[in-house]
Amino acid sequence: MKVFHFHFGKDGGAERFFTHLVAALGERGVEQTAVIRPKRLWRPAIAPYATIIESHFRDLSTDRLLLPLRMKRRVSKERPDAVLAWMPKGAKLMPADPKTHKIARLGDYPLRLKHFDRLDTLVCNTPGIAERVRELGWTRNVEVITNFTNEERVAPVDRAAYGAGPDDFVVSTMGRFVPRKGFDVLIDAAALNPSIHLWIMGDGELAEALAEQAKERGVENRVKFLGWQSDIRPFVAASDAFAMASNHEPLGNVVLEAWAQGKPVVSTRCEGPSWFMEDGADGLMVDIGDAEGFAKAFARLKEEDGLAERLAAGGMATLKSRFSKQAICDQYIRLFKEKP
Repeated sequence: MKVFHFHFGKDGGAERFFTHLVAALGERGVEQTAVIRPKRLWRPAIAPYATIIESHFRDLSTDRLLLPLRMKRRVSKERPDAVLAWMPKGAKLMPADPKTHKIARLGDYPLRLKHFDRLDTLVCNTPGIAERVRELGWTRNVEVITNFTNEERVAPVDRAAYGAGPDDFVVSTMGRFVPRKGFDVLIDAAALNPSIHLWIMGDGELAEALAEQAKERGVENRVKFLGWQSDIRPFVAASDAFAMASNHEPLGNVVLEAWAQGKPVVSTRCEGPSWFMEDGADGLMVDIGDAEGFAKAFARLKEEDGLAERLAAGGMATLKSRFSKQAICDQYIRLFKEKP
C-alpha cells in the first residue's frame, strides 16, 4: 500500500498525531511520502517511515506554482492508493486524479468547504465535525476516525531542575500561545493556590503577555515556560496533573497523551472533552474561563485521598477502549483501500 500525505502544519497536537499515524502506518508496511514545511521539529519522528519533501507552499513563492505540478506528476507516476491532505491547506495541493482516493482529514470545525472540491472523502476526528461538514452541504463520503497516542510510559524529568520541591503540586500543560488555549486562566489559577507549580510547554504570539501576567500575579517563580518540546512526555510524567484550559478544542489530543502517562486531567467543558470525558470518572471538568474552578480542582487532586489515582485509571481505561492504535490504524487502512 502507498499513501501520500500533504501536511503544512507547524507545531502542536495535530502534528503529534500526524507523527503517530505516520509511524504506525509505517510499522504496518505502508509506503509513505510526506510533503511538509521545512525545518519542522517533528521531522525526525517521521523520517524513518516516509519519503519527505519540504515546501512552504506559500502564495508568494515559486512553490505555489511548481509544487502542484510536481505532485500531479508524482501521483500520476507512482499511483498511490490514497492521498491524505491534512486540513484545508493540504487540500489546496490535491491533484485531480480520478484513480487515487483523495481524502482530507479535519481536526477542527471548518467555516467553509472552499478547498475540498477535488476530494472524495472527508475524515473528521469527532462526530461534531462530521455534523458540521454535512450542515455546510458536503454530500460525498464522510468518515469519523478519531486519534490515538503513544501509550509507552517514559522516565520523568527531574522536578527539582525546574524549581519544584517534593511537596509542590506540579501541573503541566502545552499548546500554542494563542487566546483559545486559555493559559492565562491557568496562570490565574496558580495565583489562587500557592502550592501549584505550572509548567507550560509551547510558544506563540502571547509569550510576552503570559510572562508579564505571571510577573504581575507574583507567580513567576512557580510558572515555568519550557518552550516547544519535541517530546512532552517526560514533563507530563514528572507532573502531578495535566490541565487543558481551551475555550475551543475539537478533540484535545493532549488529554490522551496525559492519560497515557498515567496522569489525572482537569479540562474545560469544550467540544472534544465534553464528547469523550466524564466528569468524576476519568477527569475533572470545569467551565471555560473559570480560574477558580481550576484552582479548586487542583486542590481536590492534591488533598482527596485516592482521587488522582482513580481518575488516572479511569483515563487509561477510556484511552484503551476508545482510542486504541490498532483500531484507528485499521480504519485508515480500510479507507485507503476503498476506490474513489
